[in-house]
Amino acid sequence: MRIQDELRAHLLEQGVSDVGFCTVPPEELRDLPRELHYAVSLVARLSDAIVDEITDAPTHTYFNHYRTVNAFLDQMLLRAGIFLERRGYRYLTVAASQSINRDGWNYEGRFSHKKAACLAGLGCVGRSSLFLHREWGPRVRLATLFTDCPFEPEPREPMASPCAACGRCVRACLAHAITGADWRPGVDRAELFDPAGCSEHMKRAYQHIGRGAVCGVCMRVCPAGERQK
Repeated sequence: MRIQDELRAHLLEQGVSDVGFCTVPPEELRDLPRELHYAVSLVARLSDAIVDEITDAPTHTYFNHYRTVNAFLDQMLLRAGIFLERRGYRYLTVAASQSINRDGWNYEGRFSHKKAACLAGLGCVGRSSLFLHREWGPRVRLATLFTDCPFEPEPREPMASPCAACGRCVRACLAHAITGADWRPGVDRAELFDPAGCSEHMKRAYQHIGRGAVCGVCMRVCPAGERQK
């Protein structure tokens, strides 16, 4: 059995919802070690019952769920890393939810989980700027591990955007942070989404729910997630 098949089985047994593998072009690694250009994308599905409670604001239950799923993914990254290290490989983890903010507050992580998941063929990005999984739409959280373990390519047909003429997320966003532009590989996030506007609205409107750290309205209204109920 290939090591990536062993690793996938190990992670799925631990409760991870989906796992993908890809190679990241060296020029896209930014400050990551060039030899660690093989990536593992981890997906954890969110609870439909919890997401469905979101209306025009997040709930306390969703805030707790969001944090718990992120912590679960971080634990799974560590387990995946230990799995690889015991077989003689190096690894580096990118946490499920962590902003680096090298040059001021820019709402960016060390590497884009959405980019890794797309390269691994697990889905695409919607007009909301959220990652849309092939089965569960935006109702997922992501995490990424980089390694020097030489995974074999797992080619999949690119996922076509399900957004079409929808626009539900654009209309539902109370921060008016979603532009409505269509995603394509390489598009700048600013063309799709204003993270500062989103964050400022959350801090103003939802201080009583997790100090304004989460929202989830655009995820709740997305039909790509609703179809899987």
